[in-house]
Amino acid sequence: LGSHTAAFFEPFSDTPDESGFLVNDEADMYRWIHAADSAGLQLMIHAIGDRAIHLLLNIFERVEKENGPRDRRFRIEHAQHIAPADIPRFAKLGVIASMQPYHAIDDGRWAETVIGAERIKTTYAFRSLLDANARLAFGSDWFVAPPTPLEGIYAAVTRRTLDDANPDGWVPEQKITVEETLKAYTADAAYASFDEQIKGTLELGKLADFVLLEKDIRSIPPEEIRNVAVDMTVVGGKIVFEKQ
Repeated sequence: LGSHTAAFFEPFSDTPDESGFLVNDEADMYRWIHAADSAGLQLMIHAIGDRAIHLLLNIFERVEKENGPRDRRFRIEHAQHIAPADIPRFAKLGVIASMQPYHAIDDGRWAETVIGAERIKTTYAFRSLLDANARLAFGSDWFVAPPTPLEGIYAAVTRRTLDDANPDGWVPEQKITVEETLKAYTADAAYASFDEQIKGTLELGKLADFVLLEKDIRSIPPEEIRNVAVDMTVVGGKIVFEKQ
């Protein structure tokens, strides 16, 4: 968004002669996605602007009709700025919104200048997507953003921008709960990579990879989440870090 390259339907508010662009031709995208899906591969495509997301949803829908039903788990990486009419299509088509919450509190400092007050209503639309029964898979986008999940959880729950200009949250209608955010970082992130049988939840027979936090982030003020310390890290059932 900051580089004004994300593909939008309408021009940018601050540069009305530009609306972004598609890196690849739509016909090529369809051909590549169709071929990969025919080979049984999972598709994970980068899209930020509403036009790019709309185009991908159209291609995913067409490919599914042409190639027949199967467990695809198509993913749109970033899915930052979604046209309102496309929000329910994620659940309808089984497309996973693979998003990075930290970007919301970073971009939120200046996004309205770039795309205007109306389009930011469905920017990083966590609440709208969940309410429409879409599945979210959260990550960091490191090294573009910090790799720490607690920063991302803080961002999704508070939406407080980095400049502290939005104490009640930037586009607060899109805030989600700690429990919903944890699910997006764990169980649904594992589902997004077809790994739900081995990770994503702590269960007998799954990978014993987890952290022990100094506080229960579900019961503290949300604004404190990003400052919570890790007391212990366990990988493969073995302690690899323990706070002294």
